[in-house]
Amino acid sequence: MNQELARKCLLFVWAWTVALIVEPEGCMFLAQTPARIRLATLAPKGSSYHQILLAMGEKWRQAPGGGASLTIFADGSMGGEADMVRRMRIGQIQAGMLTVVGLAEIDSSVSALQNLPMMFRSLDEVDYVRHKLAPTLEKKLLEKGFVVLFWGDAGWVRFFSKEPVLYPADLKRMRLFAWAGDAKQLDIMKAGGYQPIPLETNDILPSLQTGLINAVPSTPFYALAGQFYGPARHMLELNWAPLVGGTVVARKTWDSLPPDTRDAMLKAAVAAGEQIKARSRAESSQAVETMRKRGLTVHVVAPEVEAAWRKAAEEVYSKIRGAIVPADLFDEVRRLLEEYRKTASSKK
Repeated sequence: MNQELARKCLLFVWAWTVALIVEPEGCMFLAQTPARIRLATLAPKGSSYHQILLAMGEKWRQAPGGGASLTIFADGSMGGEADMVRRMRIGQIQAGMLTVVGLAEIDSSVSALQNLPMMFRSLDEVDYVRHKLAPTLEKKLLEKGFVVLFWGDAGWVRFFSKEPVLYPADLKRMRLFAWAGDAKQLDIMKAGGYQPIPLETNDILPSLQTGLINAVPSTPFYALAGQFYGPARHMLELNWAPLVGGTVVARKTWDSLPPDTRDAMLKAAVAAGEQIKARSRAESSQAVETMRKRGLTVHVVAPEVEAAWRKAAEEVYSKIRGAIVPADLFDEVRRLLEEYRKTASSKK
């Protein structure tokens, strides 16, 4: 009798286990197991970018359907941005907060937001163009297997150098940092008379210290965080180009989540993106003042100097169009800027 009772109990337990796996009610327990998402970024650990991502991760954890557990790899610990994209493609990580350099590894169309020196005259123009192009760019990235969670920027790229740089001719005498892996951009820079040295971002500071490079284009915040201003004590206050980026997640991972989970996570991500954009723009100005107090020399750009840089930039537009920025998007950016400026002018 005891053996028969034990057999029935075992069958009951087995039947209940199968029900948990097969029946909708039983799946409730499995569905609440949080998805695991690993996100990589070049942003420094402890920075405002990192803190905002951590807060976003907490909201993700509380999302319906079990939410998602977010692990952040900061400081470029997963390598450069090309490495991050490669790792996402093979599933080692599932998401990345990337600049246009990394996003262009997925689809070159995103280069229209950044790789156009001196084309944007204000951050309002950057916002306008990005808003208008977002649906097109997001569709292209989705077709390549990535979902955009949010867009953002870190303000303007300026030139930091060991010796003063005022005019384009001054920069041409410098060994200039360039993103590794972008052969087309290197060719264009060389054709323009510059001396690009391709490196990963983690190599910037030691390369400045050893003299491998003596100039670097960077946002003020990143120059402060990376301590570039130590060996490169001169900054040209020229709005060369915006440093634009976005956070993406592998479509396979995203599609595996329940719809209500995705909705809550996307809402938190969009809010995080707005916070990052606002904080980074404010911190850019603050970073300049902090570095100035620590010995940075800021060279203000006179109108004739700005005109010289604009002329130098416009001379390479024909090389950028079609080679780095797809021709149709290059033309669309110019059209949108003309549209924006006409509207802004009529409101004055």
